[in-house]
Amino acid sequence: MSRTLLNSIEELPGDALFAIKQRLAEDPRDVKVDLGIGAYRDNNGKPWVLPAVRKAETLIHADPSFNHEYLGINGLPGLTSGAARILLGETSNALAEKRVVSAQSLSGTGALHIAAKFISKFFPEKVIYLSDPTWANHVSIFESQGLKTATYPYWDAATKSLNLKGFLKAIEESPRGSVFVLHACAHNPTGLDPSESEWVQILDACVKNDIVPLFDSAYQGFASGSLDKDAYAVRLGVSKFAESAPIFICQSFAKNVGMYGERCGCIHIVLPRPETGSSSSSSRDVPQIAKAVTSQLSKITRSEVSNPPAYGAKIVSKILNDEQLTAQWHEDMITMSQRITKMRHSLRDKLVELGTPGNWDHIVNQCGMFSYTGLTKQMVERLESEHAVYMVASGRASIAGLNDNNVEHVAKAIDEVVRHFQSSSSSKL
Repeated sequence: MSRTLLNSIEELPGDALFAIKQRLAEDPRDVKVDLGIGAYRDNNGKPWVLPAVRKAETLIHADPSFNHEYLGINGLPGLTSGAARILLGETSNALAEKRVVSAQSLSGTGALHIAAKFISKFFPEKVIYLSDPTWANHVSIFESQGLKTATYPYWDAATKSLNLKGFLKAIEESPRGSVFVLHACAHNPTGLDPSESEWVQILDACVKNDIVPLFDSAYQGFASGSLDKDAYAVRLGVSKFAESAPIFICQSFAKNVGMYGERCGCIHIVLPRPETGSSSSSSRDVPQIAKAVTSQLSKITRSEVSNPPAYGAKIVSKILNDEQLTAQWHEDMITMSQRITKMRHSLRDKLVELGTPGNWDHIVNQCGMFSYTGLTKQMVERLESEHAVYMVASGRASIAGLNDNNVEHVAKAIDEVVRHFQSSSSSKL
């Protein structure tokens, strides 16, 4: 009996993104372009270690007290406090009122997992609403904890713009108290963000319907080059929900500090202010609630990873808490965001020059690492087979994979593929 115990286990398909990476590595062609990878590349197509990171590492290694001892269960205090400060702002009322509970996590994915674990334990009946489309891993993270997921409209394929009407309708029609996962900036995979006025409408509707917001903040400072601008939605949400509901924020330093492999992130839970004048015996003050929430986050971390990794946390903490390194980091984020913006314009302009059928302005109207190109699955397959240009089947392209040496090749490849399928469609008429 025991030797057949594992015989019925189903083999699952491999991760689509890593499969793209493997196929590209095995492709013998001299010219090939990786537009699938979710990591920044410099203008030579190489990984880039931020100057702020190099300087921080030098300082850390030169410190005679540097060691590899365990961190506390909730992580490095310099990281969690600095992370909350840049996310919520130096003058945040929530921070001043000590309504923010923070813990270190295994980057953004780990923060989302902790949030899912927490919600499944204390609010298992809540439905988790995800944008359509969203980052593929969102569904797995929440459903693996037994939570029910649903979607809200986001991308309007016909206009290549935000489906605000559908978004608001979904909020209004969702069960009261549902959890909505909101991309703080640089929406993945579309690269399309609501405007500031649209965020006001979205968050007002959330407050009205007693929604619990969960912000996924993976690209702060990376999208626009400005920490403050990219934190607009989060800070607006914290302000609007101060009297009504907690806010979950999952924060990653993979992209904006280049800590991809170091897995450095944080989860923050912003507590609402207590009801004024409440005499309920069940009412507890903020310090009591914060202590209880902290203990529960500690239990989750302790039972799963014991305590978070130290090296990346020390680098990010040093950057967040040293004025000169912080200034250098701001310059680094501008360098990355501006290069990506330049590549967006270069690709769009070359497609226009080629007369590629269709309107390609959405490429420059989007922001952050990714662009929802509008290319179909069949077009993406032909890009790969005929031109060695690799991207996700949905048509999501990592703009960070473009550079001055390959953007013309990519533009010509897209032009050929679009014309090929346009010709095929015409011949069938």
